[in-house]
Amino acid sequence: MTTPAARARLRWELVVVFALSFGASAVYAIVAILERLTRDTALADQTATINRALSDRPAFDLVYQLLQFAFGLAPVALVVFLLWSARRPHLGRLGLRADSCHGWWSQAAGGIALAAVIGIPGVGFYLGAKAIGINTAVVPTALDDYWWTIPVLVLQALRAALGEELIVVAYLFERFRRLGVGPWATILTSALLRGSYHLYQGFGGFLGNAIMGVVFGWAYRRWGRSLPLIVAHWVLDIASFVGYPLAVQLWPALFGAPAG
Repeated sequence: MTTPAARARLRWELVVVFALSFGASAVYAIVAILERLTRDTALADQTATINRALSDRPAFDLVYQLLQFAFGLAPVALVVFLLWSARRPHLGRLGLRADSCHGWWSQAAGGIALAAVIGIPGVGFYLGAKAIGINTAVVPTALDDYWWTIPVLVLQALRAALGEELIVVAYLFERFRRLGVGPWATILTSALLRGSYHLYQGFGGFLGNAIMGVVFGWAYRRWGRSLPLIVAHWVLDIASFVGYPLAVQLWPALFGAPAG
């Protein structure tokens, strides 16, 4: 049983971890949506860019992108440190373990299937939210076309997948379990947090990611494995980041940024 002192320490640990990661992102996203709503331009006519150039000089842009990737994994390293177990599986409390029924390859395959379940309806949801004016035009990447552009986008997708699934799902679930929070309260908290730090995209971004969070949270609660979530998220982001230029070429009216 967790003592009152240990519970208080866990609460403060949660505050620190999320203040260094997605809690801070949620606060910034809330401020961002308020700022967007107070502009003269309608929300649907605004643009939210996810991956942008960090320098107008290609070599320095690459360095900055790699630094962003590396330091962006610091919160992941923190929760790995906090939940590392001396016994194998060392990262079992983060849902990273394999057994005869759920080997690494079968978990990865499950992640690809989950990406298909989430991704196909997700495109329709985004287009619908943009059409009714509750979402910005999301530009997954505004990077110039260099030899390193696609590898960097794949790395940025991996950073997002590791961070969100290991912190917002696996870490949060483990700590809430120790605090005695019920399963559905945990799933909804995780989902609302996931939606909140996507508010900078608009209310469609919030709703779509919150729904995704419920599905991912339920899957994690059901099977206790985080690798399928990481793979699914990684595949979805790679498809979004790398496939965006092609989508703009094929369907400019649907996926292109607003003129002006």
